[in-house]
Amino acid sequence: MDHNAYRTALTQSSAGTERFFPPAEFTERRSRVARAMAERGLDALLVTDPADIHYLTGYKTFEVSVHAALVFRPEHCFLQVPSIETGPAVTTAWVDEIAGYDWEDVTSVVAPLVSQLRDCHHVGIDPWNAGLRHGLMYELTAHLGGERFQDCGDLLDGIRLIKTAAEIQCLRDSARITEAGLQAAIAMIRPGVDENAIAAAGAGAMLAAGSEFMSLQPIVTSGPRIGVIHLNHQQRLVQPGDPVFLEFGAAWQRYTAPMMRTVVAGEPSAYMLMLRDCCHRIHDALLDTMRPGNRFDDAARAAEVALAPVAGEVFFSGVFGYSVGAQFPPSWVEGTGYIARGQQQRFAPGMVFHLPLCLRLPGQWGIGMSNTVLVTERGAEPLTHNDWELTNCA
Repeated sequence: MDHNAYRTALTQSSAGTERFFPPAEFTERRSRVARAMAERGLDALLVTDPADIHYLTGYKTFEVSVHAALVFRPEHCFLQVPSIETGPAVTTAWVDEIAGYDWEDVTSVVAPLVSQLRDCHHVGIDPWNAGLRHGLMYELTAHLGGERFQDCGDLLDGIRLIKTAAEIQCLRDSARITEAGLQAAIAMIRPGVDENAIAAAGAGAMLAAGSEFMSLQPIVTSGPRIGVIHLNHQQRLVQPGDPVFLEFGAAWQRYTAPMMRTVVAGEPSAYMLMLRDCCHRIHDALLDTMRPGNRFDDAARAAEVALAPVAGEVFFSGVFGYSVGAQFPPSWVEGTGYIARGQQQRFAPGMVFHLPLCLRLPGQWGIGMSNTVLVTERGAEPLTHNDWELTNCA
């Protein structure tokens, strides 16, 4: 059978069998989006980011490198996926219409989208989204004119930044699984063990505890490799006295609550303990200011004060927090909000941030400690539970 017959057969036998959230969850989300669209005079959204499509429909697959698009109108949702992804679409997505295309011919996506958008005179797009392909927009503007497409990337970002109760529960479940993975990895750390074995122990524990395929694989580096941001396990053997950096994030229904830990294979030095304490002070300064009404910039400035005593000695990324939620590979970073200098958005209940506090000494080592934190009416609540110990595993 071809992919159309396959879709029909699945629709008759398996439609919705892989859905997690109830219809009421999507009704709430779509209502928020529809109101925001009405305020801007939009007829439709052309959505191409996998996480945005998932947010509005529940659609998920591990194959997110191929083109997929959602034409979202409050009265109709049209989901376009490659022929090989019609199965995940039928079983996971809450939409009105699913259309497959020959995945070996991506240009075949144009005509169906032109048909869907022809009567929509104000279409919101996110031109900074990596999923919106230049070739697609070239063809759509050639057929429909460019004047109908409007930059509205902030529309969905602003809505996704505030999590629903169901989303927060998913993040709590992810936090629990993430912590189980870290505990298993920490138990492996000792001199002579290689980074891959530590990562394998953590990954295995997270998968056994219920994690789906992760948006970012477990990160494990040791000794001087910690001093280089975004390296990962490379079979290096842990040496006596080495710190070992761990950053894990389990995926539960695509939601990820990451956490960093650093563990020393031996006795931590006084300088390691000092950097650990600095991470803790930065974390507490952030929690004190992550309150409804305060700006992201306010929290970043408070964190900079805590960082100041070592700012000239260590490398820090400059971002004290980034929003997390439902994501797909290659990253768990949601990208809807950043706690950094100059960010004027204000905290509100329902926002969730990972606070990636890692202080690196280039060529030597680094200390990273973090939590994922929920903003509530009363202030900030950690969803993960860092004990701030440089556990002696020798």
